Amino acid sequence: MVAIAAEGLVKVFPSRSGEVRALDGVDLEVPVGSVLGLLGPNGAGKTTTVRILTTLLAPDAGRATVNGVDVTRDPQAVRRSIGLSGQYAAVDEYLTGRENLMMIGRLYHMGSPASRVRAAELLEQFDLVDAADRPAKTYSGGMRRRLDLAGALVARPPVIFLDEPTTGLDPRSRLGLWDVIEGLVAGGTTVLLTTQYLDEADKLADSIAVVDQGRVIARGTSDELKAQVGGERLVVTVEHGHVPTALGVLDGLATGQVDVDEHARQLVAPVAGGSSALLDAVRRFDEAGVGVLDLSLRRPTLDDVFLQLTGHHAADGPAPGPGAAQTTQEGAN
Repeated sequence: MVAIAAEGLVKVFPSRSGEVRALDGVDLEVPVGSVLGLLGPNGAGKTTTVRILTTLLAPDAGRATVNGVDVTRDPQAVRRSIGLSGQYAAVDEYLTGRENLMMIGRLYHMGSPASRVRAAELLEQFDLVDAADRPAKTYSGGMRRRLDLAGALVARPPVIFLDEPTTGLDPRSRLGLWDVIEGLVAGGTTVLLTTQYLDEADKLADSIAVVDQGRVIARGTSDELKAQVGGERLVVTVEHGHVPTALGVLDGLATGQVDVDEHARQLVAPVAGGSSALLDAVRRFDEAGVGVLDLSLRRPTLDDVFLQLTGHHAADGPAPGPGAAQTTQEGAN
């Protein structure tokens, strides 16, 4: 029971320097009633993938199906079974929240009475009742995002595509949208969620595909991906001017690359041995005269996974290389 499948998706865009390979053989599979988190930085190819799967863009190679229907052979049938909430809220500013939802219902040929009933249900679900009869241009950013997501659900589609749905939202609005997404999945909806927020993928996704420079470079559950990097992480914050010395100490302890945040004066090192590694670090810092402000041991996170796989953090954008120029094209598409 596969709701979304993609095999060898390729998309190439022209550029001044020749061509930009936005997708370079993407394979995906999303079981019915589950959430796939498509995780990667800006320019990785996430939005391009969503646009192909939702019939807004044709692939140059490869094949994709949604609910068993080929996205290029029968796009109309695909569109009837999906909902899409893009990176930017697609609402009519001059219509009220209620009118926006009713208009979408009419476009789906639901009829006026059914559209009105469905709009009322969604306004209640997304906590927009008090603002239902105000023009959307008076809404906050979080309210517009909620209205946009509500619009994607008007026809009760079995498959939903959410392209970075919480980008730019405050923490409260993000948590509210997470609750809505969890409720949809509990009701049997299939969700493909693109995000560059690691905590979002960790919280919502049943499985995760890590995308970088147009390729899927890793896939699995959150725990499976974390297990790939192994061990634990020693996190230390030091006094001003002590970062170089602390790095020298950790180089002698770490089992892999030490990540350094100069601004926060924080270093993160993969270590083995658990509490013994922590005690060893305390002794070595003391002997080296490093002023330690905070020291802790934690399990690997998805950010650790992404750093090990790509050499950069998810929020940093693609590393220099063949796909680095994708950022501009991805934003334009």
